[in-house]
Amino acid sequence: MLQVICTLLIFLVIMFPIGRYLYHITTHKKTFADPVFDLVDNTLYKILKIDISQMEWKKYALTLLLVNTCLVFVGYLILRIQSIGIFNPNGISSMEESLSFNTIISFMTNTNLQHYSGESSLSYLSQMFVIIMMMFTSAASGYAACVAMVRGILGKSMGNFYVDFIRIITRFLLPLSLIVGLFLVSQGVPQNLDSNITLTTIEGKLQDIASGPIVALESIKHLGTNGGGFLGANSSTPLENPNILTNIVELYSMMLLPGSCVFVFGHMVYDKFQEKNLTKLVTIKKNKLQNLCHKMSFGKEGRTIFVSMSILFVIGLSLCFYSESQGNAAVENQGIIQTLGNMEGKEVRFGIAQSSLFTTVTTSFTTGTVNNMHDTLTPLGGLVPLLHMMLNVVFGGAGVGLMNMLIYVILAVFICGLMIGRTPEYLGKKIEGKEMKMVALCIIIHPLLILGFSAMAISIQSGLEGIINPGYHGLTQVLYEFSSAAANNGSGFEGLADNSFFWNITTGLAMFFGRYLSIIIQLGIAGSLMNKMDINETVGTLKTNTVSFAIILVFIVYIFAALTFLPSLALGPLSEFLTL
Repeated sequence: MLQVICTLLIFLVIMFPIGRYLYHITTHKKTFADPVFDLVDNTLYKILKIDISQMEWKKYALTLLLVNTCLVFVGYLILRIQSIGIFNPNGISSMEESLSFNTIISFMTNTNLQHYSGESSLSYLSQMFVIIMMMFTSAASGYAACVAMVRGILGKSMGNFYVDFIRIITRFLLPLSLIVGLFLVSQGVPQNLDSNITLTTIEGKLQDIASGPIVALESIKHLGTNGGGFLGANSSTPLENPNILTNIVELYSMMLLPGSCVFVFGHMVYDKFQEKNLTKLVTIKKNKLQNLCHKMSFGKEGRTIFVSMSILFVIGLSLCFYSESQGNAAVENQGIIQTLGNMEGKEVRFGIAQSSLFTTVTTSFTTGTVNNMHDTLTPLGGLVPLLHMMLNVVFGGAGVGLMNMLIYVILAVFICGLMIGRTPEYLGKKIEGKEMKMVALCIIIHPLLILGFSAMAISIQSGLEGIINPGYHGLTQVLYEFSSAAANNGSGFEGLADNSFFWNITTGLAMFFGRYLSIIIQLGIAGSLMNKMDINETVGTLKTNTVSFAIILVFIVYIFAALTFLPSLALGPLSEFLTL
């Protein structure tokens, strides 16, 4: 428990300077690296002939979709022709059609669900120019949509997608990927273009040791909350995650961008209300101590959301850690004493603590990378990552987690407004029928995709053929697969025979609709609020920057999760737990 607590406390310390830097990037404020990055960005604008004028929400959403569509077309083409001799020392053949479809949708939607093993299914050409390229662009797309939504809610112009897209890549993702990559190289993670090495084991058998540009993929897959892995076994292998230091760095890399998004949101809200009170703004600028406190805080609105997300995260982490520490009851019933807890599927170098933390982080921050096999978790331990993907608001991925939580904030404001008999307001904007219809639609899409496709999978033969484990665990695997796809997470129970036409197409559709339908609706909500006049705060205005509202928000999230997912959870992990 102590190492888990220390790991999280250090993360909080690191997040403040990173969040401050990201806030300056997002709001176009001055940073120390502007002379270099301004030159790079302006050169890209000129070469690509980009119009950097402001966009309204429909044009912003359409531009995002068109850019992603072009990238999908290029990536799919490379996967289909990867057997050519360029960067293919291992002689990998071209990828089959349905698997290519699933893979390209997976990486463009920031999901990185893998129905293949990278070391045997992808050439280095595909790894570099499809997988790694998509990891940068999908993360940048999500973050750009997030800042556009925040601007719209605050009543400002939504910005320009190309500018937001390029700035987050050149000024954040690329530099930090380089730093993290150099550290991983220093710890022994490979980065080369050599072919796999074939060795003879002590049993006299032949074994292939994977090689290739592993570091390049490893660094951005965590920083961009992408997930997946160069290797099929992912970050549980020493080639991707050799020791406790790399494990902690990978944890921090996953958490930085989603956590910093909340920091950026809080400061953008703070800026809006300070602009409405110039006298107060001057006072704060003159007071150095107060100004320093502002820099080292989330802003009240950001703090409320961060507290809500943290409560959800800590509850899940505690349950997962406790359950795995107690071991597997079925093993215990056989007279086997589990002094270290449930170590099945876990690496000894990480143990229960770092495995439980990694599991909770990767499914809360919707990264999807794993350092242990989730299929071997205890029923309650496996319930946590499954539930957090169903919630899809526990920090979430690059930008989209904050967007999803803002939807629940608007819902909470609406419910509380009805309870006190007032028109709901959020950040000086009235929440009316049009916004609530879009909020309801946005919330219902996620469970519809998960439960609808899960019902299909257990109803037709092609879906049943992929379920290897019978009973409750088999249903949990199905729920996990579609929850991972719809939440754009990418982790899997891996006991599922998912590389088939049915599973490739259905999960591909779940990833696509789970990503883009939500983003379009959320941008639509922001566009609607942007055009509304600000209203003054009164005595009766509901305060949304208090601890009490943070607790209300947690209850709202759990209540809606129970209303939509509790029956399926009762038939899956909860029933499995009761039978052990």
